[in-house]
Amino acid sequence: MSRGVGLAQITRQDDGAAIGVWGLHTLRSAFQPIFAFEEGRLVAAAYEGLLRPFRDGAPVGAGAFFSSIPAADRNQVETLARALHFLNAQCLDETALLFVNFDPSHFDGAGAVDGALEDIRLVLDEAEIQPSRIMCEITEQKLHTESELLRFVRHLREFGYQVAVDDYGAEDSDMRRILDLKPDVVKFDGLWVNQLMETEPGRSLLFEMVRRFRGMGIRTVFEGIEEGWQLEFAETAGVNMVQGFVLARPELAPARFELFRRDRPDGQAAATSASSMVVGPMPAGSPAETRAVPPPRQRRQKYAFGKRVH
Repeated sequence: MSRGVGLAQITRQDDGAAIGVWGLHTLRSAFQPIFAFEEGRLVAAAYEGLLRPFRDGAPVGAGAFFSSIPAADRNQVETLARALHFLNAQCLDETALLFVNFDPSHFDGAGAVDGALEDIRLVLDEAEIQPSRIMCEITEQKLHTESELLRFVRHLREFGYQVAVDDYGAEDSDMRRILDLKPDVVKFDGLWVNQLMETEPGRSLLFEMVRRFRGMGIRTVFEGIEEGWQLEFAETAGVNMVQGFVLARPELAPARFELFRRDRPDGQAAATSASSMVVGPMPAGSPAETRAVPPPRQRRQKYAFGKRVH
């Protein structure tokens, strides 16, 4: 097969992991599980691909790495990152979705759109992944024209990919973009969600937005879940999926996530780093009883991945 920008800079390690090279940096994939609430259970329904740069064997912050990349090269680096995630997805449950980022500012012309789609096709063929498993996260960057973004999203759907709006509540990921793109999933910005969860009006607003998206047929994800009571609120609010350190941290490929698999026969899906958690009460000031936000549960509950125990 012909080799695109991403595949040309990727090699396989002895452990099976695909790694990339950009200048003096070695690039690796990490995956973080995204859990769905299913009949009182937490199930790993998806994974987000995250880039982890290294230099001379030492980790480099992703923000610092991308800041060092000239603007003219950033689209190539993101293409390389997506290729790594697709090729490393062999360590994941084959039924799980794979979330990958797309910066819409790179797709401001027909050539850029067609080139991106061809790069995706080449790597997915190599990785033997069906397009329906790919959730394309549209990040919050500004565009010169929204028409190019709409064209890009339309082509993604024509090729069978799903679409998510990332970081809802941050910068340009607002309701106007939701109405224009009609995404399959909306991911709420973690910092924004955490701030809103701290107040009664904020919790009411989150509850109403989840309800509204559900009415539009859009699934929702709360990012940045770091405490047990936030997990409890997310379930009560009707959020479809949650992601955060209280559940599982990102792991470098070839991470083994068998403990999170849906089809695990013993039903004891749990990571040693997060085998269970006790969900405590909501913070002071939680509403005692309101239509918008149900009251916090009084009984403390323990969550285990794959099941809930009382």
